[in-house]
Amino acid sequence: MQRRDFMAGVFLTAWSAGRPAWAVGFNESDAAQAVRVALERGAHAAVDLLGRADGYLGNPKVRIPLPKALDEAAKLLKMTGQQKKVDQLVTAMNRAAEAAVPQARTLLVNTAKSISVDDAIRIVKGGDTSVTDYFAGKTRAPLAEQFLPIVTRETEKLDLANQYNAVAGKAAQFGLLKGDEANVQRYVTVKSLDGLYLMIGEEERKIRKDPIGTGSAVLRKVFGG
Repeated sequence: MQRRDFMAGVFLTAWSAGRPAWAVGFNESDAAQAVRVALERGAHAAVDLLGRADGYLGNPKVRIPLPKALDEAAKLLKMTGQQKKVDQLVTAMNRAAEAAVPQARTLLVNTAKSISVDDAIRIVKGGDTSVTDYFAGKTRAPLAEQFLPIVTRETEKLDLANQYNAVAGKAAQFGLLKGDEANVQRYVTVKSLDGLYLMIGEEERKIRKDPIGTGSAVLRKVFGG
């Protein structure tokens, strides 16, 4: 029996047995390879975009603002002629994120390369951001550990960061701030990761929307159906 006839028979048998439609036209190996490629592309694109000057600060989608609960304090500073200090703090927060995010590349790429076939199948069958959700689940905690020292180093260059922590600590006592918002370093770390996964998600949507445009045969094969 020729290989083409054999494969046709396999797919016909699988279809008759109720195999899901997403699986027709490619095998598990194709799915795993496609997800690895999508993960790596998303990782590189996001890190390249964010890990440079104005990667966060100049992008309204990921720009890190002061927590809303501190807006009133910021307004008071502005009213007393200290607008520059507020701007410096916001800039420092975003520069810290830009300095930290390149550290994510290695872990993200290694995570992509080590994905299991079962995880790949689940991702292919998942929603528009299932690749990104997988990344976040596997890498958020270790990346937070990597980011925090870098963010701390960058924000400590500005005295106002310590003032932020002092004000935020008092606000937290009154329930105005919660969790990571009460510490500028942890707040920036969380927000920088949020921005990273957001941009990975955008890259994933591009791949799913136009797999042919990626120029990758395996992405076209798996996500093109």
